[in-house]
Amino acid sequence: MENVDSIISFVINLIIFVLTLILTIRFFREDGKWSPSRGKKAFRYFTTLSNVLCALTSLCMCFYPNAMCAYYLKIIGTAGVTVTMLTVFLFLGRIYGYAVLLKGSDLFMHLITPLLALISLCAFEKRGISFVASFIGMIPVALYAPLYLYNVVLAPKEKRWEDFYAFNRDGKWWISYLMMLVGTAVVCVGFYFLLNL
Repeated sequence: MENVDSIISFVINLIIFVLTLILTIRFFREDGKWSPSRGKKAFRYFTTLSNVLCALTSLCMCFYPNAMCAYYLKIIGTAGVTVTMLTVFLFLGRIYGYAVLLKGSDLFMHLITPLLALISLCAFEKRGISFVASFIGMIPVALYAPLYLYNVVLAPKEKRWEDFYAFNRDGKWWISYLMMLVGTAVVCVGFYFLLNL
């Protein structure tokens, strides 16, 4: 049974990596040409960053399936894409519409990859985690939140990013900031229970 789980884990992790690699390369293409500026802009988004992180941690699990370091990295990567998926379904979908956010490459990055990562981690890779250690899943959001805050709110006006996640509507960025951190902490607690079943 353990061998079957390992094989399924390997296949899912490889699929995650290959799919994300293909989609990431496509970000650098525009009108049939190589476009570094388009690719660079794609990396403003937490969606892109979390999926690339998850792909890299999935690749680590392919090569080092029994290493606790790879396991913890996979938890971090999976937490990142889980936050992406939940943000789309609980918040962004109501603003921009689910049809827009679940088509093309977004279907994979907002839904399919997060589900694959969750399934592989919680069904075929779980080996328990302490309550405190489960909060390593907060790392992606903890690193991205200040970056988004600076570039959307604090940076000079001519250099600011558009508020593409609508976290600063009516100037209430601090509420969004707090909610994202609390929401991610809840995800981590969820991981604690799922990984210790």
